[in-house]
Amino acid sequence: MNFDWREMFTVSMVLFAVIDIVGSVPIIVDLRNKLGHIQSEKASIVALIIMVAFLFVGEEILKLIGIDANSFAVAGSFVLFFLALEMILGIRLYKEDNPSTASIVPIAFPIIAGAGTMTTILSLRAEYEKINIIIAIALNVIIVFAVLKSSAKIEKALGVNGLGVIRKVFGVVLLAIAVKLFASNVKQLFL
Repeated sequence: MNFDWREMFTVSMVLFAVIDIVGSVPIIVDLRNKLGHIQSEKASIVALIIMVAFLFVGEEILKLIGIDANSFAVAGSFVLFFLALEMILGIRLYKEDNPSTASIVPIAFPIIAGAGTMTTILSLRAEYEKINIIIAIALNVIIVFAVLKSSAKIEKALGVNGLGVIRKVFGVVLLAIAVKLFASNVKQLFL
């Protein structure tokens, strides 16, 4: 296990872009307005556990159920694609049946530790040391926790129009990540 600042920083930035917690602020604010409370601690801890567990056993779980990493990545690209469409077009595709809290679903999974994040973790595992990935995951979860805790302040500072602009901009970024994820993995399905 070799700790490397550069690797940890690179992995942190990649995960930050994929998790896109800043771009998810409008979704979080919307959930908070609907449900009244977001369990920030619970969502952050569950997301951390999901991501670290997937780092170690993700590929084995996929193999066990007969899914290769490329198929998972393509499926993840569709999830990201539809989340991006929600953000850009202002439509609602994800519907929860009578949600009572917003901690595990949809915040911990799929917003924070979704298919795109899982696929990215599997990809990063092939290139970087696990210790650097774990530290990067932990740093991102700290950022996620801070954003979840301060979502009301962020909403107040940015206002409705500011949140709308950020949501659309990050929606386009998420759409680009989805397209890249799809393009880089779909060809592997036919080899």
